[in-house]
Amino acid sequence: MFASFFKNKKWAFWAYSGIFFLIAINWYQTTLNVRINEWYRAFYDICQNIDRHTLNDFYTQMKVFLWIAMPYVVSAISERYAARIWTFKWREAMTFSYFSYWKKVGKDIEGSSQRIQEDIFRFSRTIEEMGTRVLSAAMTLFAFIPVLWGLSSNVPFEFLKKIPGSLVWIALAISIGGLIISWLVGWYLPRLEYNNQKVEAAFRKELVFAEEDKINYASEEKILSLFDKIKYNYFKLYLHYCYFDMWFNSFSQFLMIVPYLIMGPGLFTKVITLGVMVQVSNAFNQVRGSFSIFMNNWTTITELRSIHMRLKEFEKNIDYKG
Repeated sequence: MFASFFKNKKWAFWAYSGIFFLIAINWYQTTLNVRINEWYRAFYDICQNIDRHTLNDFYTQMKVFLWIAMPYVVSAISERYAARIWTFKWREAMTFSYFSYWKKVGKDIEGSSQRIQEDIFRFSRTIEEMGTRVLSAAMTLFAFIPVLWGLSSNVPFEFLKKIPGSLVWIALAISIGGLIISWLVGWYLPRLEYNNQKVEAAFRKELVFAEEDKINYASEEKILSLFDKIKYNYFKLYLHYCYFDMWFNSFSQFLMIVPYLIMGPGLFTKVITLGVMVQVSNAFNQVRGSFSIFMNNWTTITELRSIHMRLKEFEKNIDYKG
């Protein structure tokens, strides 16, 4: 899965130049996010103290926002385009690397054609989604941890003020706790996703054979039997997702108010301004969201783990040495 792209001289330029470009553009986007975070403080302080400012000050802040936001839009479009091209090249490398081994195999594993075509496609697409998110999260942490660390001095609670970078540690503790619980609650999901791919492959295979021979394939009884297996597996998966979604959505709603619970008392006692509270809330959510990148994308992670299971089985079957 990885050696065919990163260890192959034919694809080395695409593999490493793509990573370099994506890191660079993500870093640029992160610097813009930091500037937006600073803008929040200035803008909301103006809104809180309108008697000290004019309408021109308000419009000036609107212009500052646009000067930050427009380059972000351009960079975001460029980043998505580059990521799509990069992951497609990865798919191309995997496909033809597997293909050369697969042609020499006498006995195929279940759904081998699907694993070469669809599973590799889904793997590259999921890597595109998760890879860019993880990279963005890493850059966000690198840029925003110092910001949130400095803002921790504004915490209105004395016992938290004594802890350097208290807001960072709170964000980290919440994220680790949420990840551990999510891992336990979603323990069965990857295997259920894997089972679904097996029954879907069997159903699709029968339909493909029926395209050439409808007399001997795709009888009503056979199709009903295969679809019943699909229905059973999906309903079982949906049931397991119910309690995972209950946990995840409840936890997400609680996280929205955490920075306000911490900083709110300081606003009402006039220890901090509205701008400081909004800046802290934004920085806290940036750091906490980056720490929680895997928990926030658990469905995608589950799908990726199930695809990885199928491709590893395929590699063993074709005796892939990459």
